[in-house]
Amino acid sequence: METSIIAQLAYLVSAILFVSGIKQLSSPATARSGNARASVAMLLAIVVTLLDNEILDWTTVAAAVIAGAVIGGVLARRIEMTAMPQLVAVFNGFGGGASAAVAAAEFVRLGGSGAGVELGAGVTIVLSTLIGAVTFSGSLIAFGKLQGVVTGKPVTFPLQKSFNALLFLAVLVVGAGLADAGVGDAVASIFGSGGIEIGVPFFLALVAGALMLGVLLVIPIGGADMPVVVSLLNSYSGLAAAATGFVLGNMMLIIAGSLVGAAGLILTQLMCKAMNRSLGNVAFGAFGTDGPTTKAKTGERPVRDVDAEQAAMVLAYAGSVAVVPGYGLAVAQAQHELKKVCDLLEERGVRVRFGVHPVAGRMPGHMNVLLAEADVSYDKLLDLDDINAEFDTTDVVLIVGANDVVNPAARDPASVIAGMPILDVDKARTVIVMKRSLSAGFAGIDNDLFYMENTLMFFGDARQQMSELVKEVREA
Repeated sequence: METSIIAQLAYLVSAILFVSGIKQLSSPATARSGNARASVAMLLAIVVTLLDNEILDWTTVAAAVIAGAVIGGVLARRIEMTAMPQLVAVFNGFGGGASAAVAAAEFVRLGGSGAGVELGAGVTIVLSTLIGAVTFSGSLIAFGKLQGVVTGKPVTFPLQKSFNALLFLAVLVVGAGLADAGVGDAVASIFGSGGIEIGVPFFLALVAGALMLGVLLVIPIGGADMPVVVSLLNSYSGLAAAATGFVLGNMMLIIAGSLVGAAGLILTQLMCKAMNRSLGNVAFGAFGTDGPTTKAKTGERPVRDVDAEQAAMVLAYAGSVAVVPGYGLAVAQAQHELKKVCDLLEERGVRVRFGVHPVAGRMPGHMNVLLAEADVSYDKLLDLDDINAEFDTTDVVLIVGANDVVNPAARDPASVIAGMPILDVDKARTVIVMKRSLSAGFAGIDNDLFYMENTLMFFGDARQQMSELVKEVREA
């Protein structure tokens, strides 16, 4: 049997594993096995491609696999949950950068062959370079915003949208010129046939314009919309990989990239729906710059605060408790202490479940991963609609580090978050909000929930206060 036939069969197996792996990601209960299955599919596709094209021998492939596994294992062990969104952003950037680098290498190879770059190949090279470079620079800016290296607030300047539109048009013009067969002939002339040397400068202009475009597309987006940005950039990285598959004529890369791109776009749409925002508003709305910022207003609007002992008494004698986690839980790394509190409550006969908002945290699924790390059972995690149907009959809601996703202001047509689907926690009998202060969330507006009669504010660091809560619930 010829090697190429074996490679095609291996690609078919990889494609099946990819599709089934992504299907398993739809449920938290099967997500781990789905991720493992997709990883095996990618490893199989890479190894077969390298060997089929006689690029590397078995020894080199094995060394690369071991090195990558060690690096990945160390990162997985050492990266804190608060830094997981940053890691995902970097991965997206690496994926886009790799696609652009492969396209550039193919551009040079075709030019060096003396045959020139045909129109079909030119189009795919331009698309792979454009999408890959935009993904790379945009992901680096997203990483900077999440890490705090770049301001998390939207960065805008006069005529920004017009400038971005003109830059995008200029990039398209340069790309169209490169994709044209005539320019392809000029590129070939650089490598030995003589002629007008315009190919490489045009290609460098394309790369520079795409990199700048990626930066300018992400800097006007605020921290509140980072989950959508991460999801969208993930889709871009998949599209870049698919375009690179066309550049190389590799069917497996086209399939894998298309799956990632489609999944990312679907997830992005779901995230936008969860915020009642359009993708255009997320990308160009500079959300978070308008509206009042909120500081502690204890003197202006009274709040009822409790200590650990009082909070423990309310929780311990409840019949049902709903926990709503937010980014503050990840910052404080309090998920393990939270799990202890929930275990103690269940030992007392309290029914405990978790309400997870689609955009809670700073990347899609952030809270699900955080709770899974603390071994919280998947069947206790309810989505927005399911948990909202139960708040009317819930005795106590414990909010840990969440803000905008529980803000009743979303029901006010005049609010900047009007129409955003929220967790209707205020309908419960009692609400305990565990938070450092009364400061506003990413939306930059006050949270009316903090001042309601059925709300108790439990101020302090979530991890420290949760430890106190464990002690008090145990002794209640």
